[in-house]
Amino acid sequence: MKPIDAWVAVPDAGKAQILFTILIAEIVSESKETHYMKGGPLPTVVFPPIDFSGVSAETLKTKQNRELNNGRLAMIAIMSFISEANIPGSVPALSGMDAFN
Repeated sequence: MKPIDAWVAVPDAGKAQILFTILIAEIVSESKETHYMKGGPLPTVVFPPIDFSGVSAETLKTKQNRELNNGRLAMIAIMSFISEANIPGSVPALSGMDAFN
């Protein structure tokens, strides 16, 4: 089942519940003090605090680079899925999958 078909299959009450939960999380995280994009603290609802005090600077830098690379790989992957869904055959590795036909 394609993602759009899956969303269409969700009952209206389920869609409302999903959207309401996202709305509440956004309101709670965005309505505190100074916004985190303007120097305020990160919202703990979305970004739980993590203690890195016991990690050396070198290990922390390695872990940050790994996380950055994983994020980049995830962006490439999602763009591949979007490309294959919209232009069949554009990503040969995904061409034979039923989800994209």
